[in-house]
Amino acid sequence: MIVQPVLPAALVVIVALAVAGLAVWRAVASRGSSRLVWIGRVALVLACGLLLLRPGISGGAAETLAAEVDVVIVVDATASIVAEDWDGDEPRLDGVRADVEQIVARYPGARFALLTFDSDAVVRVPLTTDAAAVVSSISVLRPEVTSRSQGSSVGVAAGLLEQTLGAAADLAPERSRLVFYLGDGEQTSSGFVESFEGSADLVGGGAVLGYGTEAGGPMRQTDAGLGGPGGYILYEGDEALSVIDPANLQQIAADLGVDYQQRAAGDALGLPGVPATATAPADGTTGTVTELTWVVALVIAALLALELARATTALVEAARVAPRAARKDAS
Repeated sequence: MIVQPVLPAALVVIVALAVAGLAVWRAVASRGSSRLVWIGRVALVLACGLLLLRPGISGGAAETLAAEVDVVIVVDATASIVAEDWDGDEPRLDGVRADVEQIVARYPGARFALLTFDSDAVVRVPLTTDAAAVVSSISVLRPEVTSRSQGSSVGVAAGLLEQTLGAAADLAPERSRLVFYLGDGEQTSSGFVESFEGSADLVGGGAVLGYGTEAGGPMRQTDAGLGGPGGYILYEGDEALSVIDPANLQQIAADLGVDYQQRAAGDALGLPGVPATATAPADGTTGTVTELTWVVALVIAALLALELARATTALVEAARVAPRAARKDAS
């Protein structure tokens, strides 16, 4: 059995055993059918803990190459990245997510980092060989909260990118470094556009990918909650439109010394290959893991269904008893 925990394994075990211990105590103190209920809850807690540990079994072997390359992905997370002019009237972020997945798939065995920016730049995922972490992070990425937006610069991530690349170079100078910048180039800050030239000597390739149209697209308001999309952002009574700025994106590409591609749904994404000097054969094969989380998830679903059935039965019974009690009091 192999585990690949989504949280520190020790934390998962401690919390799961603590909650399961309380459930065991209630089961011991209960009688009859109530004891069976609490035994089921003990199983539910333990199953949830096991799910967080991501159990699996060793599978076969797959041929691999060890890509000695670091891939840093910089993604625009401003309000304009959800402007609805991708593939018709879909948000640009849909295209960004699809392209990030292609980038990750293009460089198996590489280390990846994900940086995002709105009014500030942040490291979402530090350099890691866990490509799934990058894909998961981009899949749940939401743009900045509209009400907090104070304008943004397309170059605000320049300093953080240089810092990230510099740290990677210091740690492993023999590795090649690729940078991918994904955004629409729209400058809404009144300040100057920061230059990415400071990172040029640290970059061995990559691309700047542009999203949006010259006609522009409307942007929905976003908030800090998890609800559905809000109304559209307005400007002087009409829907505000976000328009791609290729000139800014081309300048970023020139600063980094990489190519610029304006993206459109259905167009092939051109990605540079890994430099030959950055690809070294590993042992030839690597073990694969067959995840069993789906089995644990089915068990959890069954136990939750039992809990829901018991709760529904209790509510129906309470609804039947209440009118009888009211008639009895009235008489």
